[in-house]
Amino acid sequence: MATQNTKTDSRSRLAVELGKKNAFTMREQEAYLNLVRTMSVLGRDFAQLFKSFGVSETQYNALRIIAGAGKQGIRMESIGERMVAHDPDTTRLVNRLLDAGFVVKEKLEDDRRCSVVRITGEGRALLKRMRGKVDQLHKQQLGHMKAGELDQLNRLLVLARDGAETE
Repeated sequence: MATQNTKTDSRSRLAVELGKKNAFTMREQEAYLNLVRTMSVLGRDFAQLFKSFGVSETQYNALRIIAGAGKQGIRMESIGERMVAHDPDTTRLVNRLLDAGFVVKEKLEDDRRCSVVRITGEGRALLKRMRGKVDQLHKQQLGHMKAGELDQLNRLLVLARDGAETE
């Protein structure tokens, strides 16, 4: 892990970690790269955790969305809209969950072009087994931050996202 800068080093911690010889010239670039770097560091542990349960992060996210829809299920197109990170091929993602026995998919009677997806008992059992481990990892990674700091981080991330989202 890189150490904090000294007063004689004008480079940010990220610049030091990346081995940059000079400080960043754009705050926006540094902020973006800090987001990417942080997601990479935090994401590694989650990738390993999800892999140990035989699913990917996107599969886990989709399974949580489907489970949250309840017994009535959720339309395929709604799953893609609710994903934390955009996945261009929701159909393939859901089909992998279907092949694993975690969900069932049915065509709508009134519109055969649309499908509804429901979680199975096996899918619910997987989420139940994963829940404690996922929560524990969140605490392990970010538990050192105070509640106010987490609230501030969340506000700043929403602010950054609002500036980037297009209609």
